[in-house]
Amino acid sequence: MKINVLKIPEEGLTLQFSKEGDWFCGLHSDRTECDFALETVNCSCTVRLVQKNVIVEGSVAAVVDHACSRCLEITRLPVKNAFRSTFMPADERILDDQELSAEDVEFSYYQGEVIDLDQILLEQILLQIPIKVLCSENCKGLCPRCGTNLNISSCDCSVDHIDDRLAVLKNFKVKAICVEKR
Repeated sequence: MKINVLKIPEEGLTLQFSKEGDWFCGLHSDRTECDFALETVNCSCTVRLVQKNVIVEGSVAAVVDHACSRCLEITRLPVKNAFRSTFMPADERILDDQELSAEDVEFSYYQGEVIDLDQILLEQILLQIPIKVLCSENCKGLCPRCGTNLNISSCDCSVDHIDDRLAVLKNFKVKAICVEKR
């Protein structure tokens, strides 16, 4: 969604829009495959112009299809987040490869007359995806030996199996050292 800064009325804009799930594919800078998929992304926001700054406040909601971290089954994860972003016109010192101050990091910058909200929306969605996605809290995961999904069936693999690379640690003993208080 692109917003022309010069066309924002004094009372602001109220926007509601939806995007299909594949819209974000072109937004990745490295163009690699994502490890998740999005369904329809819904956004509602207000856009206000305060002097030369553009303030965008709203919420974004989507459903993320992501592999469970334990069993690798596809999990549907609803995400919703409220956001607020302030865009300032970029001046020459920001456009150069100079170090930003703490104050500079609190704002996003735009150049020209158009602000693209797509990066902000994708960022808000990505921030809501947990580091470890689980299909359920009691997911049993995969058997480390044969790869069977333990949520669906059990296997006959030995639980007492010790990885040969770690077998030497089985006989490792730690001595406790007592320190006297004086």
